Amino acid sequence: MKAIYENIATKKGSEPFLAYTLSVPSFEFKWHYHPEYELTLITKGKGRRLVGDSNEGFAEGDLVLLGPGLPHTWSSDKGRKEVSAVVIQFSSDFIHNFLSYTGFDNLARLLSMASRGLLFPRSKETALQIELLPALAGVEKVVSLLTILQKLSEQKNTNLSSEYFTVVKSEKTENRINKVCQYVQKKSSEVIDLEQTANLIHLSPSAFCKFFKRATGKTFSDYINDIRIGNTCHLLTETDKAISEIAYETGFESLTYFNRIFLKKKRVTPREFRNKSLAFHLKNQKGYLQMK
Repeated sequence: MKAIYENIATKKGSEPFLAYTLSVPSFEFKWHYHPEYELTLITKGKGRRLVGDSNEGFAEGDLVLLGPGLPHTWSSDKGRKEVSAVVIQFSSDFIHNFLSYTGFDNLARLLSMASRGLLFPRSKETALQIELLPALAGVEKVVSLLTILQKLSEQKNTNLSSEYFTVVKSEKTENRINKVCQYVQKKSSEVIDLEQTANLIHLSPSAFCKFFKRATGKTFSDYINDIRIGNTCHLLTETDKAISEIAYETGFESLTYFNRIFLKKKRVTPREFRNKSLAFHLKNQKGYLQMK
């Protein structure tokens, strides 16, 4: 998929950074990037969150910090009547003005780690500060953002995109790799033929495998498995379908192979993942309702 460039600089006007509450019928799939950092808090809704090569579910309370140039999108589940989020976008020039001062070491490390995208645990206090920030102005607004980021720099976080994901710089290479990735996204539940895929960008299978590994940092087969595992995680948490049914539905031809790949990538079995996800969702749903 080719990520669309979003011009944020023209939207913020004379403000030091952009901060707004977004309330819409649904989060439409919009694979995009921008040179600004982005902090996003989901306040209503659930669906899929794609960041780099990460494909995971999101729900109320989901808090993510993205580094510059990292492709991303949130796509809400069908049937949702309304979804909302608080979005804060700030440039490197703005935030780097503060990093040379004493006491900002943790914040500097946080921003460096954000190049892969960071997911934070839910916090009632932090969520409230973020929700109030768009209504602030001037110095108070800047101080509030710095306070939020400083608190996040002291919290545990989880990387979203893998260490192998890189933003492709060459326009020609980007167009070719996005064509392949879009094809795989569309055909992931089917048998994907290597030669047929290579023909999409006019390469032999061997040349294609080298090109794909060089452009993405991972093998073509591993990328396909990442997409399929992401889809199985969604079905494991959102449906009551049998694990074997989910495995075959998402493109795995062997249940044994599926179990092995799932364990390798998620460090738990599919059944353990489903049970833990259900327990986590119930716990955090209760916690977030108490925040309200």
